[in-house]
Amino acid sequence: MNLKHRTSALRQTGVSLVESLVCLAITVGGLGATLPGFEKIRAQRHFEGAAAQMETDIHLARSLAVAHNQSLRMSIHADTQGSCYVIHTGDREDCSCNADGSATCTQGAKPLRSVRFARSDALQLHANVGSILFDPVKGTSTPTGTLRLQASDDRQVHLVVNLMGRVRTCSPGAAVPGYRNC
Repeated sequence: MNLKHRTSALRQTGVSLVESLVCLAITVGGLGATLPGFEKIRAQRHFEGAAAQMETDIHLARSLAVAHNQSLRMSIHADTQGSCYVIHTGDREDCSCNADGSATCTQGAKPLRSVRFARSDALQLHANVGSILFDPVKGTSTPTGTLRLQASDDRQVHLVVNLMGRVRTCSPGAAVPGYRNC
């Protein structure tokens, strides 16, 4: 009788291998169902971050022009490998983008910032102007222009630069949450 009591007290506690595998299978199945949603959220955040960075760079160019009392230019380029913008000193055609995202300048111009969107990237930059000049004395920009950042799924954010160098952002049809309609 005493032996029977000891045997019942030594029963196994915890989970078996089968129970562990069932739990693992359920976890993997749930994770597999949520991963596509995470990719969509990541792409959305990348898109919004690129638009915010471009707006910040426009403000930076205007501020640096005034602070250093030197004309600065934001040049926009597109080629078969993608699109880019360069903030630089010098004339309109003095700087261009390289495939690795760096900028090459001639005629003594100096690049201050360069951002490239590769053709394989989910984002592309389009503009109705080739460059925008930021005047240090008046704090203005000429010409006025619209820079359009477009995602691979056709969502767009427009950055409209006015004569005073200020930026207004909008999205056609309010397709991007958080942006007003253009």
